[in-house]
Amino acid sequence: MKLTNYCPSTLKRVSILFFSVFFILPIGCKKLTTLTLTELKTEGLNNPVGIDLVTPSLSWIMVSEKENDHQSAYRILVASTPELLEEETGDLWDTDKVKSGNSMDVKYGGKDLSFGDVAYWKVKIWNSAGQESDWSPVATWGMGPLGVADWQGKWIGLDEAVGIDKPDIENRVLSARYLRKDFSLEKEVKRAVAYIAGLGAYELYLNGRKAGDHVLSPALSEYPKRSYYVSYDVSDMIKSGENAAGIILGNGRYFAPRHKEPTIMLTYGFPKALLDICIEYEDGSKEVISTDETWKLTAEGPIRENNEYDGEVYDARMEMEAWSEHGYDASVWRDAELVASPSPEISAQMTEPIRITQTIKPIEITNPSPGVYIFDMGQNMVGWTELRLEAAEGTHIRLRFAETLKEDGNLYLANIRGARVTDVYICKGEGVETWEPRFVYHGFRYVELTGYPGTPDLKTLTGKVIHDDLEYTGHFECSDTLINQIYKNAQWGIRGNYRSIPTDCPQRDERQGWLGDRATGSKGESYIFGIQNLYRKWLV
Repeated sequence: MKLTNYCPSTLKRVSILFFSVFFILPIGCKKLTTLTLTELKTEGLNNPVGIDLVTPSLSWIMVSEKENDHQSAYRILVASTPELLEEETGDLWDTDKVKSGNSMDVKYGGKDLSFGDVAYWKVKIWNSAGQESDWSPVATWGMGPLGVADWQGKWIGLDEAVGIDKPDIENRVLSARYLRKDFSLEKEVKRAVAYIAGLGAYELYLNGRKAGDHVLSPALSEYPKRSYYVSYDVSDMIKSGENAAGIILGNGRYFAPRHKEPTIMLTYGFPKALLDICIEYEDGSKEVISTDETWKLTAEGPIRENNEYDGEVYDARMEMEAWSEHGYDASVWRDAELVASPSPEISAQMTEPIRITQTIKPIEITNPSPGVYIFDMGQNMVGWTELRLEAAEGTHIRLRFAETLKEDGNLYLANIRGARVTDVYICKGEGVETWEPRFVYHGFRYVELTGYPGTPDLKTLTGKVIHDDLEYTGHFECSDTLINQIYKNAQWGIRGNYRSIPTDCPQRDERQGWLGDRATGSKGESYIFGIQNLYRKWLV
């Protein structure tokens, strides 16, 4: 038997896998005692420490080697501590034995849960012969802020253009905003959860380390209606004593990449952030570290431009070493401004995050003209490249991206239209340097490299594939290599258009969530990917 228990889709899904086999048991033996735990993982979604559904749905998966076997009943226990659950005490909910073959979307019907509560649950089932399984391993979910009133933090940012910013031109330019705050904790930390909404896109750092592995986070939304927050268990990232928090804010689609071309785009303002780090100490007391006007901000960091259509410009000479660690001298930074809330609702992101899911090595380099090198990644992909080189301070390296080549071997860019699809890295001249962008993405197979000192090799660039990290739910393969390749092409094309909404294209200056495209393609997608969370969010 294999049971997977999770809170799917609009709820926060937590997956626990364990495997065993139904054996023919002797007469009188009622319990299946052959269950063995072989794998434990949290599947698919954002971190299961902060959902905003008070009645999440619970589901599990069963696998039996007995032909035509099925579930005839289940029992769910939900407890406020793992110790209670181990004692088979469901102080939050005990369904008792329920005669039902349903193992999907069983609505939680226990005691009311509020912000900060943690629920632990497990399930057992009875098969078609009435044989009882062992309990599943324990799954869990945590309750995040359930409304604006649960937040202590304030929205902060900088509501003006500074330096090189050019917000009024068609190809809009805005540098990334860097925010930081030192704080001190006087007690031993038992548990800490960070809740953050950073618009249009963010990276959260604690004591010099990035929280989580999400990219282009949070999910896109219709900002006048709602913004999404993401939750991270950061218990191992902060400590008793001196600490620091840092946030990098990119533009995403909140600060729109265009005004009118190729279509009218609304922009909603300058980037902004809201953060609560909720800390529980070993003695049971609690504290919250929040964004407010005491934070420091600068727009003079190394990310000079970030535009999803045009690319990212990164000046490594402007890097601020240890800027998100305690004790960094931010005396020249300005005070963060209190800014207006972007949305009347701040909701938990209940969809899978965007992640780097694969790396690709180029297969060939050509040199169609002096100083121009074309890297063939061997596969049309969506994401960006990691650059590795050694060059003098101030050397400008330019990367441009395209799907196909012209007859002369140079990039074919006509189908890219107005998107500049260009990343620029300015070297600091300190030995071997590696860099990849944070707040852009490209659709491409070929990369044009210019400005490189010398002759690059296949180790100079590495492709990073990014998309909503949806679970694979199906696979197709047959004896015909052509049909297999068509399937592979479809798979790559579908997932390349997952950008927290299903988009129409990942490469030119469009990349919109048009309704018609996916109304046609969504059913086919469901045979490959677990799309329920993505599409439920999109419909909302």
